[in-house]
Parts: sequence; structure tokens; C-alpha cells
Amino acid sequence: MKKLFLALSVLCLSTAAFAQKKADDVAKFAMETIDQGKLKQNSPEEAKFIVTNITKEPLIIEQANPTCGCTMGDYTKTPIPPGGSGFISAKFNAANPGHFEKHLTVKFAGVDEMKSITIKGDVLAEPEYVLWKAQQQAPAAVVKTGEVATGAKLKAKSTKVAKAKAVKD
Repeated sequence: MKKLFLALSVLCLSTAAFAQKKADDVAKFAMETIDQGKLKQNSPEEAKFIVTNITKEPLIIEQANPTCGCTMGDYTKTPIPPGGSGFISAKFNAANPGHFEKHLTVKFAGVDEMKSITIKGDVLAEPEYVLWKAQQQAPAAVVKTGEVATGAKLKAKSTKVAKAKAVKD
């Protein structure tokens, strides 16, 4: 019985000694995926991931690498104090129109596991981007007869949004 207890004790202790920390045990990301929405072709925008140290020891980001050459990045190089925050930034080059989803791998000191974070969005060629941007900035029209839109003070002629006239004060 003593031998069995000793063997189980050694097994438990060795398992605990070789247990590896996981990235989620040392760091918490405010967001693991950032959707950049619509981007104009050849005009990359920065996505910044905020990472918080959730341990009682300083946290070091050893590496933060994109998985392809079309993404550039940077990260906090100094140790992040307990409870403190650092960053990992990324820019997709936005050279080709279309949807993109790019991953970065993050390696923390003392953790074997790599953490994956993602940026995604849609790159639009300049004419499509200009049209999309104009549609986003257009005032909203009223869809029911007799209602007046706030701010723009537009009055609809019919239940369709086809035409609207400004209402004089």
C-alpha cells in the first residue's frame, strides 16, 4: 500500500512539475479579432490589440509575427507589469481588392503555446471606396409620408425613399 501511495504521489508531482502554462493563463486580450471594415486599396490602417497581464509576474511578449508577408506589425518590447497592459499592432498592406483575414501568432516568455489573433476586413478599389464612403455620409431620408427626418428636416413624398425635399423653417 505504501508503494502504491508513493508511486501515485510521484506521478502527481511530476505531472504538476511538467504542466505547461497556456497563453490564456498569462494574458487577456481585449479583442482577439479586429474587423477593420472597409479599407481603401493601398491605404492600410493600423489595428491595435490590447493585451493585459493577468499574472503576478512581469509578462514579456517574445514574438508577435504575422503569418504572411502582407502584414506588418509591432509590439510592446518591455516587460508588462502585473495588471498592466501592452499592445500588438498590425497593418495589412491592402494591395489587392477583396476580403482578407490575416492571423498573427504571439509568443509569451515561459509559455510554449502560441496565441493566434486576427485582423479582417474588405479592401475596396478607390472608385468603390469613394462610392461606399459617400453612401455612408448621405443623410437618412424618411420612409413614410408626412414624417420629417430629424436634423436634415426632410419630408418624403411617398413611402419610397426615391425623392425627398427640404422642409423650410
